[in-house]
Formats: sequence, C-alpha cells, structure tokens
Amino acid sequence: MNDHPSAPVDPAGCAQAAPNRPHDARSPRGPNSATNSPDALSDEPLGEETREVRRFWSRLGLPGLVDVHTHFMPERVLHKVWDYFDSLGPLTGGREWPITYRTEEAERTSLLREFGIRAFTAMLYPHKPGMARWLNGWSADFARRTPDCLHTATFYPEPGVETYVREAVESGARVFKAHVQVGAYDPADELLQQTWGLLAEARIPVVIHCGSGPAPGKHTGPKPIARVLARHPRLRLIVAHLGMPEYEEFLGLAEQFEEVRLDTTMAFTDFAEGLMPFPRRALPRLTGLGDRILLGSDFPNLPYPYVHQLHALERLDLGEEWLRAVCHDNAAELFGL
Repeated sequence: MNDHPSAPVDPAGCAQAAPNRPHDARSPRGPNSATNSPDALSDEPLGEETREVRRFWSRLGLPGLVDVHTHFMPERVLHKVWDYFDSLGPLTGGREWPITYRTEEAERTSLLREFGIRAFTAMLYPHKPGMARWLNGWSADFARRTPDCLHTATFYPEPGVETYVREAVESGARVFKAHVQVGAYDPADELLQQTWGLLAEARIPVVIHCGSGPAPGKHTGPKPIARVLARHPRLRLIVAHLGMPEYEEFLGLAEQFEEVRLDTTMAFTDFAEGLMPFPRRALPRLTGLGDRILLGSDFPNLPYPYVHQLHALERLDLGEEWLRAVCHDNAAELFGL
C-alpha cells in the first residue's frame, strides 16, 4: 500500500516554459456540464484562460472537449512526480519544467470542468513491480467519485499482470496507461502478451508513452511497438505525444494498423517545436488520419497554460472539421460518450 515511486514522471518533449501563474478554477461541476456558451458555467466572472478555452470549442460548434491524456494519481505519488520535474531529472531531458497547475485534486478537477472538458482520464503508471494493482485500486475509487473521468488502469510486466488487468476490466476500466520510458520495459515482453491479447479482445484503448522524447529509453521508439502490433493487430493503442520525436514512424504504424491512434499531447507547442519539430512534410498524413488523432494535454503537469495546446493545434490550419474531430468527436466515438 505504501509502495510508490521515488521519481516517476511522464515527460513529453516539453513546451516553452512559462512561469507558474494563478488560474481560474471555480466551484466543482458535474459531468457534461458544458454548454455552447463560453461564459455559461459560473455565476462568478470566468478567468481569462477559462473564457478562451471555452471560446475555442464554442466557435467550433462543439459541446466541449474530450482530453484523453490528463494525470490524476494518489496525491503523494503526484507530488513525487512534481518533485522529479523540479529536479530537472534525466527523463525530462534536463529541461526546466514549472508545473502550471500545481493545486489540490478538487481544484484541478474543477478547473477541467470550467474549461468545458466533458471527459478526461487519470493517466497513472508504475515504475517497478508491485505498484500497478495498488494504483488500479486508487483509480477505481477516483472514477467512482469523479464520474466525468474515464476509469483508467495500468499494468507492468510482472507475474500476475493478466490477473489484475482482468480484474480492472471487469470492474469497468475504460482506458489503460502504459509508460515504456518510465517503466523501462520492453512492451513486447512475453509477460505482457496475454495482457495485450486480453485488452485487444476487450477493445479497451491503451494510451502508451513509447516515443523517445524528450529523452530516449532502452525500449522506446517504434520497433518494440511494431512487434506488439504484429502479434495483436487489433489492439487499440493510442500513441502518446504523437510518438515524438519519431512522428513519421508512428504515423506509419497508424496507417498500417487501423486501430492505432495518436494523441496530441504537447505536440506543436512552442518548445516542443524548438526541440523536436513535427516535419511539415507529414502534415498531409496527419490530415489523412484525422479520424484517429485525439486531443491530449498532460494536464496538470504543463509548463504553459492549457489553452496553448489548443492554439498550437489551431495554428496548423488543418481546418475546422479536423479540429472538431481531434478535440471532441474522435474520442467521443471511441468511448461512447
């Protein structure tokens, strides 16, 4: 029960560092409370960022946003994550990474609701054996008390992994998180083969950090994932961060396997573009996969305001239809929202 990481992190080719600043969380709201009016949530005046986020999806004619890559985890674990960011650890590429939304859990969920996020996730992950079952217990409880959070679970290559993954599926898990970089494991490990098969059969998506950004790991990159997909071609993998910096290779996997998707987390933001730019020659491929690109943010572990991710997608100029699909419709269809 007390086994938790000393230095876990979910780094992602970070974006331009910005100083921490006050944000505009308001009173908690229930799920799906967003309306098509950007100012129709609170009797109190909305903060500047909240208004801008809501204007973004309102002018697209959406009922809100769906964010498939947000982090909620036991508070002491999350604080360890923040400590790691503060220490400029090697998995972040040694980059300064101020946490913009370093607040208590209730305030963070409230803020997402004020932004108009219809559904979000609790991306959590173990960095060693013996953690995943405990994390899954916490996330199941979080899902019960946070109905707009998609019930999230995780796993690690260890004896018994299929058993606790099956338990999570039977308890209602709707999405899993895997972190190849932090976990430092081969996703094609034989210990995971039955688990991948179980998740493929259950058609439950897995958000997986498997790209080599911002710092490569022993098992990051497209080749280990290609080996997994060769054995489980119907597996619903969502490649986090568009697979940065191996963007084109992961786009290739999505083109080859129709159940592979990618999330936008931190992609196209200013600092990510400075370090690991998305090749402009690949934009037509991104457009062609418009039904399998999903909005992700990495909230709350952002070194910039949430709205910057939305503006970064908008300035690609791929059209409103693409933005509507990416920011809401693709995930709404995938998760039956």
